[in-house]
Amino acid sequence: MKPLKNWDNKTWLSSKKYISSFHRHLKLEINFKKDTKILDIGCGRANIISYLQRKYKFHKKPIGLDIIRNKQTKKNIIFIKKDAIKYLENSEDNFDLILIKQTIHFLKKREINRLLSLAKKKLTQKGKIIILFIKLNKNQFPYFKKMKKELDKSLKRDRSIIKIIKKKFLKYKKNNFIFKVSISKKTYIKMINGRFISCLLNFPKKEIKKGLNEIQSKYKKKIHFNDMLDCLIYQN
Repeated sequence: MKPLKNWDNKTWLSSKKYISSFHRHLKLEINFKKDTKILDIGCGRANIISYLQRKYKFHKKPIGLDIIRNKQTKKNIIFIKKDAIKYLENSEDNFDLILIKQTIHFLKKREINRLLSLAKKKLTQKGKIIILFIKLNKNQFPYFKKMKKELDKSLKRDRSIIKIIKKKFLKYKKNNFIFKVSISKKTYIKMINGRFISCLLNFPKKEIKKGLNEIQSKYKKKIHFNDMLDCLIYQN
């Protein structure tokens, strides 16, 4: 699969409103303190952990891992361009929060098993792993037909990944994160052109263009929907 470069580039996922809302969601599980240590696997431009660092001024800056280094990656965190498994195999650090947000589906199943085993070992005594996926049921993403077909295939694989996680964790909590999106059709079309979601990565330009024509005729100038995530939480 091609690398996903634009999921947090000028989308609602990079907006102050979204990040603030996601912070409130994290606070339900994490009691943030100055000495809280955070690892974000698949951090993108590190918008979330950068926000947390500005707010709490942790003694140790959050660490963000990604296989792509973007020019706009935030500077107030520690960014490491590295595969998460290789990093965890060699790191001596332990973390109060290991965040895996909408990235675990890029790994093969054996890699997922290895990643989860390593992540569990790298937690502090009461540390937590929080994993988030696009909601499997009743997802409200605006889509064109072929995009919906590819998204459904991706969600089907997510179901098998969730089974792996549940088997690995044994004890876990589950909740949901819901963000109300209000976006102009023009902006959403730019996001599709930028292939902001993994199900669009392998689409040829011809299919994207055809899909955009569908979006143009299907939706009003302003698009409203709920971006919903399923969340699995493991505590040491």
